[in-house]
Amino acid sequence: MTYQPYHLHGADRRSRWVISCDHATNTVPPSVGGGDLGLNPPDMERHIAYDVGAAGVTRALADLLDAPAVLSNFSRLVIDPNRGTDDPTLLMKLYDGTVIPTNRTADDAEKQRRIDAFYEPYHNALEEVAGRYDDTVLVAIHSFTPKLNGRHPRPWHVGILHEQDRRLSDPLLALLRAEPDLCIGDNEPYAGHLPGDSVDRHALQPGRPNALIELRNDLIVTPEQQAHWAERLAPILTQALHLMDQQETRTA
Repeated sequence: MTYQPYHLHGADRRSRWVISCDHATNTVPPSVGGGDLGLNPPDMERHIAYDVGAAGVTRALADLLDAPAVLSNFSRLVIDPNRGTDDPTLLMKLYDGTVIPTNRTADDAEKQRRIDAFYEPYHNALEEVAGRYDDTVLVAIHSFTPKLNGRHPRPWHVGILHEQDRRLSDPLLALLRAEPDLCIGDNEPYAGHLPGDSVDRHALQPGRPNALIELRNDLIVTPEQQAHWAERLAPILTQALHLMDQQETRTA
């Protein structure tokens, strides 16, 4: 099978929703660092290589919402699709205390090669799917570690990241906070978006409603946990979209 730097899931579905997963896999294409970037297998299973559990949640959520999903098919250590091309962390040489051996010697020409081979095809696929209809709503699925740098606990079960466009994130946050068993982060464990990142490129710049959902990765390790969280999020997202539409109708 010919390698593709992205996967399309339910590509022909007609839905307002488009679900993206920038850090879906720890795959290192054979053309990059012999397929392992010089790292040991345990390092490639860590969050530094991909967002643990996010791909399973993305596919399950897309199925429940009858929506298309676009997932990356390369490790964030190859090139990070959730960074602008001028971001210094686009190609990481040291990440969470781990040196990335193959990346240490990667020059600007190698970075550009990876942009052309992996980064841009993924973003082109996401833009093609998101741009099919005028009413697209983008939901980006990510996961985060229970502790920052292995030391500082992160109590949130779910975090909603947003920037200036809060049309969807505000009702989504309100609905999630009404769930009595959840600790919800508002721009936690990260703050907003970075210029040129995936949501900026595919939602903020073209004016699409959006939300970036961060799930704590110890909650979505197994397929059963991933399905559970998709089943929990799907009706909440549907209700949040309804509330957003009501608000826009009132203010029109």
